[in-house]
Amino acid sequence: MTDLSPRILEFSTSGVPERDRIAIWREHYGSVMLRVDIEPAADRIFEASNRCLSLPGLQLMESASSPAKVSRRGRYLADGNDDVVLAINRAGSVVVASGGREQSLREGHAIVLSGGEPASFHRTSLGQSFTLRVPRAIFESTVVSVDDALMRPLPEHGALKLMEDYARWLFNASGTIDQALLNLSVRHIHDLLALAIGPTAEFADTARTRGLRAARLKLAKSFIIAHSDRREISVAMVAARLNVTPRYVQRLFEADGTTFSEFLTRQRLARAHRLLCEPSVSQAAISNIAYDVGFGDLSYFNRRFRREYGLTPREVRGDKT
Repeated sequence: MTDLSPRILEFSTSGVPERDRIAIWREHYGSVMLRVDIEPAADRIFEASNRCLSLPGLQLMESASSPAKVSRRGRYLADGNDDVVLAINRAGSVVVASGGREQSLREGHAIVLSGGEPASFHRTSLGQSFTLRVPRAIFESTVVSVDDALMRPLPEHGALKLMEDYARWLFNASGTIDQALLNLSVRHIHDLLALAIGPTAEFADTARTRGLRAARLKLAKSFIIAHSDRREISVAMVAARLNVTPRYVQRLFEADGTTFSEFLTRQRLARAHRLLCEPSVSQAAISNIAYDVGFGDLSYFNRRFRREYGLTPREVRGDKT
């Protein structure tokens, strides 16, 4: 059976001899994958690393490099690609030029470019960036005008930050989620990207409801899953993480058919179940496992565990006594 799961492609100069780095980057990465050229700073050793995830309707890329100028012009424009490109400057200094205009990007700020127009991304210091590419057709009915948004710097704000956080989550989780959720997540990123750039009034409410709330719920769940073993985790802690009110977080879970407390409890129970099935912890006390996953009351843990799985913790582990 053919494996159709998304794959992250990676490139790094760390294992390449210095004399060959620029040629290899141009030939195997810039020319084939990105369709761009590069001019590294003459007085610095060229260093670069890239991670790229391509999905239907979306490409995500994390990049880091020494000072260099990346350009898309000339023969590369002949491919006819007119994707909407959102470039976020994560660290360092960047000067972007396209359409006869030039803009400097501060850290955390972003800019919109078109794959169909000549452009350059000049990194003047060691730094990092995060880039999203989306087919232009997706935005034709949602954004007032992509052309009006081109070369307009976007400061770091709620929709942009949430979109980046969601995209980074998808980047790291893409290989572990099924196709239906993958497609839904791509659509959510489209909505958030449209909000960050500037949607039409007719689309704004839909995008906020479908995109912002879905993204916030996704990020809230991811935070809970990652920190469910911390007994001090609370609605207020998650709300602070998302920069919203605790009541807003509660409503997110209620709209999803559950509650914050119930979702947290089930994550802890699931982790306890996994640990009980691992031979490496077969000698650990049930009370220690309950404590380690975040429960403070052993009796409550045992009741909820049996209600969830129909067996006691000891029965799941196969204890004879």
